Amino acid sequence: MLKGKGRKGIVLVMMMALLMMLVAACGDKEETKGSTEPANTEQTATDEKSGDEETAAVGLKGEVEIDGSSTVYPLTEAAAEEFGKDNPDVRVTVGVSGTGGGFKRFCNGETAISDASRPIKGEEADACKAKGIEYTDLQVAYDGLSIVVSKDNDFIDHLTVEELNKIFVTGSTVKTWADVRAGWPAEEIKMYSPGADSGTYDYFNEEILEKKGIRNDTQISFSEDDNTLVQGVEGSKYSIGYFGFAYYEENADKLKLVPVDAGKGAISPTVETIKDGTYAPLSRPLFIYVNKRELERPEVNAFVDYYINNIGEMAKEVGYVPLPDEKYDAEAAKLQ
Repeated sequence: MLKGKGRKGIVLVMMMALLMMLVAACGDKEETKGSTEPANTEQTATDEKSGDEETAAVGLKGEVEIDGSSTVYPLTEAAAEEFGKDNPDVRVTVGVSGTGGGFKRFCNGETAISDASRPIKGEEADACKAKGIEYTDLQVAYDGLSIVVSKDNDFIDHLTVEELNKIFVTGSTVKTWADVRAGWPAEEIKMYSPGADSGTYDYFNEEILEKKGIRNDTQISFSEDDNTLVQGVEGSKYSIGYFGFAYYEENADKLKLVPVDAGKGAISPTVETIKDGTYAPLSRPLFIYVNKRELERPEVNAFVDYYINNIGEMAKEVGYVPLPDEKYDAEAAKLQ
């Protein structure tokens, strides 16, 4: 049994040990309370993740529907493809129902943009007005309507405007190449033309046929698809057709380009002759028409803005002639 003095010493030791434990516990608690870095790091990561999700949420989404000219199609398709690389959630669809067919849909409110290889006609503008559709027209490039024959054709070096009229005009009695020019073979001509809904058809009718219309008999085939026309002309030594310059360039290894004489000598379509207008009368501007109400949609506005500010460079890549820079600036100003 311990004496009183010994018991007091043990109690004192126990009290001191307890005090030290309490001090240590308080120190750990203060250290834990002050160590906030892991919690802040986790919160920062959460905040950054929320910011990324918010940025993605405000990206462009939706659909832009376009239809119209097969001539303008390669331009618009190129713009849609490049625009889509930065805007994958915007679906841009491009149809090829011809300039007239495109305006029918556009003026019925079915499309946001209409590709056109000629200006809108009075009756088409009236149809848009009747539906309350206001629009902005934008020139996007130049094109030279090209006259083509088979690579195997070895007798045509050029054609005059008068000869083209004689071949294609409604009511024509021309059947063989000998009927066109003395000395040419008495072989039946097979003709290929865009369909009546095509702006190229309208342009050819106006500039070459004096608005009299194109013949419609067994010697001529019509198609809204320029590739079908290419195949038709390529397939016969005695065939002839016409379409946009870009389609000729794309198929230059299969077709022969025919220079046209409008009274100042035979001239072939080239980037230079189309741009300066010497390839007359078959040089022409190309357009897109934009529904103003649709232009209020962010995805449509962004696409059209991208189109008009980048199409000049793309035009050269797909075989068309770009407008002068100041002309693009003027067209872009219409959107503001």
